[in-house]
Amino acid sequence: MKILVGYDGSRVAEDVLKLAREHARAFNADIHLFTSLQQGAELKKEDIDRAESRLDKLKLDFDLEKTACETHASVSFLTPGEDLVLFAKDNEIDFIFIGVRKRSKVGKLMFGSTAQKVILEAPCPVVTVK
Repeated sequence: MKILVGYDGSRVAEDVLKLAREHARAFNADIHLFTSLQQGAELKKEDIDRAESRLDKLKLDFDLEKTACETHASVSFLTPGEDLVLFAKDNEIDFIFIGVRKRSKVGKLMFGSTAQKVILEAPCPVVTVK
């Protein structure tokens, strides 16, 4: 079994990790930690390095627990939601775990919602944590 965890370094992402870790232990699943960075003028090399460093530290924790874990930092022109869905499809992921943040309806209309995109288009069940 493969579990994809959308990780953005937020507080809710830590709760997502905790729940995904519990499921991985219970079902002897492999964890895929995934961070998506959207290519654009404001994306800096330091941002990419910081994201990769966070993933490396998290992988060490999983290694200590003897839980299979791979990390993936993606830089593309896709939105994070599109990137997560594409990765899930290409890698035959069984479950996706993502965090959701409260945002106003206007905020969702203007900026979209990563969670909404993943829930509607994922090829597998999606577990959301708030």
